[in-house]
Amino acid sequence: MHTDIGEVLITEEQISVRVKELAEKISKDYKGRCPVFVGVLKGCVFFLSDLLKHITIDCNVDFMCLSSYSGTQSTGIVRTVLDLKESIEDRDVVIVEDIVDSGLSMEYLLHNFRSRRPKSIKICTMLDKPAARKVNISVKYAGFEIPEKFVVGYGLDFNELYRNLPYIGVIKKSVVEKDKTCR
Repeated sequence: MHTDIGEVLITEEQISVRVKELAEKISKDYKGRCPVFVGVLKGCVFFLSDLLKHITIDCNVDFMCLSSYSGTQSTGIVRTVLDLKESIEDRDVVIVEDIVDSGLSMEYLLHNFRSRRPKSIKICTMLDKPAARKVNISVKYAGFEIPEKFVVGYGLDFNELYRNLPYIGVIKKSVVEKDKTCR
């Protein structure tokens, strides 16, 4: 375990098993269709990559990048940093996210996508943190429901660090207070 992590919340093995289960469910639900998986960067990278390895149907992949965090807190203001390259009009869309907590970013994304007239939109997230919700968001595919803790690893970061950890852990309060960076 990394020295800055106080607790491993979800192990690498638990992640692997759950990602396969989610991929099986999505493949079954979209059998005979060709959904577009939209990964929300940067946090989705590990999850989306592992998920797609187990998807057994034809699909497309695109990416968006949103920004709303500063350190451990959501600013409440969401902005698009990178938009989709392809149209999603009349397409089945599966948004792949690392974590849904306040729901503000997802609400922004759903509003944005609905204006593009997709056939359907579903949310697939590795982590669901309903206790942090500020808006009502319905998650169709959730890997794990987690408590109100700031987590890193498996794509999730603190100041762009810890994304490469193979598990999901709770960062020590002392590290957050130091506001550690890698510059």
